[in-house]
Amino acid sequence: MMRQYELVERVKSYDPNADEVLLDRAYVYAMRAHGTQKRASGDLFFSHPLEVAAILTDLKLDDATIVAAVLHDTIEDTDATREEIDQLFGPEIGALVDGLTKIKKLDFVSRKATQGENFRKLLLAIAADVRVLLVKLADRLHNMRTLGYMAQEKRARIAEETLEIYAPLAGRMGIQEIRDELEDLAFRNLKPEAYETIAHRLDNVSHRNGQLVETIERDLTTRLAEKGITACVKGRRKRPYSIWKKMERKSLGFEQLSDIFAFRIIVDTIDDCYRALGVVHTAWPMVPGRYKDYVSTPKQNDYRSIHTTVIGPGHQRVELQIRTQDMDSVAEYGIAAHTLYKDGRTDQPSHLLNESRSYQWLRRTVDMLVEGDSPEEFLEHTKLELFHDQVFCFTPKGRLIALPRGATPIDFAYAVHTNVGNTAVGAKINGQIAPLLSELQNGDEVEIVRADGQTPPAAWESLVITGKARSAIRRATRDAVRKQYAGLGHQILERAFERAGRVYSDEKLKSALPRLARTSLDDTLAAVGRGEIFSGDVVKAVYPDYKDERRPTVDGLSGHGWFGLKGSESLKFKVPEDGSSNTAPKKKQAIPVRGFTGELPINFAPEGGAVPGDRIVGILTPGEGITIYPIQSKALATFEQEPERWLDVRWDVDEDNHQRFPAIIALSAINEPGVLATITQVIADHDANIDDIALKRPTPDFTGLIIRLSVWDLKHLTSLIADLRTTRAVSTVERITD
Repeated sequence: MMRQYELVERVKSYDPNADEVLLDRAYVYAMRAHGTQKRASGDLFFSHPLEVAAILTDLKLDDATIVAAVLHDTIEDTDATREEIDQLFGPEIGALVDGLTKIKKLDFVSRKATQGENFRKLLLAIAADVRVLLVKLADRLHNMRTLGYMAQEKRARIAEETLEIYAPLAGRMGIQEIRDELEDLAFRNLKPEAYETIAHRLDNVSHRNGQLVETIERDLTTRLAEKGITACVKGRRKRPYSIWKKMERKSLGFEQLSDIFAFRIIVDTIDDCYRALGVVHTAWPMVPGRYKDYVSTPKQNDYRSIHTTVIGPGHQRVELQIRTQDMDSVAEYGIAAHTLYKDGRTDQPSHLLNESRSYQWLRRTVDMLVEGDSPEEFLEHTKLELFHDQVFCFTPKGRLIALPRGATPIDFAYAVHTNVGNTAVGAKINGQIAPLLSELQNGDEVEIVRADGQTPPAAWESLVITGKARSAIRRATRDAVRKQYAGLGHQILERAFERAGRVYSDEKLKSALPRLARTSLDDTLAAVGRGEIFSGDVVKAVYPDYKDERRPTVDGLSGHGWFGLKGSESLKFKVPEDGSSNTAPKKKQAIPVRGFTGELPINFAPEGGAVPGDRIVGILTPGEGITIYPIQSKALATFEQEPERWLDVRWDVDEDNHQRFPAIIALSAINEPGVLATITQVIADHDANIDDIALKRPTPDFTGLIIRLSVWDLKHLTSLIADLRTTRAVSTVERITD
């Protein structure tokens, strides 16, 4: 275990002005806080944060980052608090440590939800201060180095998470050295036999071709020197995981790989990069299709280099990377190579960091993804946005757009601007009309054909690749649905005011918004359209003196569930407490329904029912009566070609005579003892009545339930569903209207 003076010496070796007192205080504080805690290996837990700090000293990071590394587990695993850290070490270090602390107080149903919420918190902290990322990656690297002491199941889970999230994140931020080691360690734990086989074969190839590597290094150095180019040539073999990925991607055997070795040519200037390329291509033939210029077109993580493959000595394929020393530093250490955290200048933003494409991109991504999604969706979209290989395409004006591999013109359109994506109706790729779902290739010039007033189809969400496109499509779909509801609400209110003999105007409604507990006109109109606000209540809010006078209930109706209307009277029907229609009517238990004549029986939709607060429609069936459907019922599509059967109905329940109405909800719950009792208790606490329950077990872990309920109204049902969703054992709850 590293001693106190050794930590100080490591930091002072590259930063003589480091705060020695601060480092000493952090060392002592963390050692006392962790006390006798042990790791799975049996080592003192305190050895772990010291090793994390040691990894970061190799990156030559500032003393505040090193202190945060030493303290990074104190809030999570000891009695230390954020307030105490702030007091002893300052709010800057306190924020870093807090950003590295997992969320423990939230009770998530699934591990994926927990993982997603913790990752959301981490990304937000990284966007505020990128040093959080550097400490987190060093933390994960040391954990992976000591993963062998964990149980097999936990090893596999941590290795998979590392391969899916942390290694790609390190790569996206340009920290290639840490990414390579994380990938290899994860690969070794997930596929130990494959790892050992490839590593053994690589050792054999290195033994056979060791002389060849030295020959190529010497030959390249000599040829470049003859042209007056000072260069450092370094040969290296590829890592087992990168070999495995290539074999999997191209369905190749190990013997078919011809570029196991790669050579890096480090020169002084950008001009020397291109001069060196000329020397290499003059000496040896280039392999067609294997030339890439990331100097003129850098990757989004700021990576810059010229890549080429040639047929070198011994007819061997030789992969070459040509770059300057600065480019090499960024390629290996990514954002950690910027001077902000090397010189200790943390009190002001660094122009180099501000110009970092990877950091700017990360902040844009976080801003885009942080709102609205569930933890699982956030994790899924972040993976989509962060962890794909890239293609580079151009607008007709020459603007470069970097996209994940597999992206479509729809993704391209949203990358240009959200409005461009929302109004896209077609695309031209390299001047030719192409489907919007075409897969883009490197170098494609893409022109988007637009149409004003266009709304993106909801189906696009499942077809695009980028998180930005998915979020924008979902938002546009929500806005379009809301606009439709607002339009419907406007029509409902105009008719309601006309029936009341009052004048409707948007200005009058705006002045009444406080009485409706709403903040905007559009929200109110949409709420009326969805049936959340009764139109009569809006009339009363605008005209407080208005009284909705109704005709008295028509008594003496015979049969079951029948209603009658004479002349211009309001038509009324009685709904018994159990929601059926087999009980004779009683006084003051009727619901007026406007717009019919005659006497007809009333029924609710056989699946889903309807409750007061729903916007409802009546469907007339000759000889059978009227069936009441909620407006959102998909079953109404069956009657679209029969408009003469549609009747305008509405609720008017007497508040002094409550009745229950039928509704159906579908739940998915963890399969464990006592869950059904918990769910039924929540329903009972809400004063709802259970009419029937059907259970289905789709997986060993979860049980599906279909529950038929009787509730007072939509507000009652919504409140019940909201409480069920917060119940620990319940995964999902949805109302069924079909």
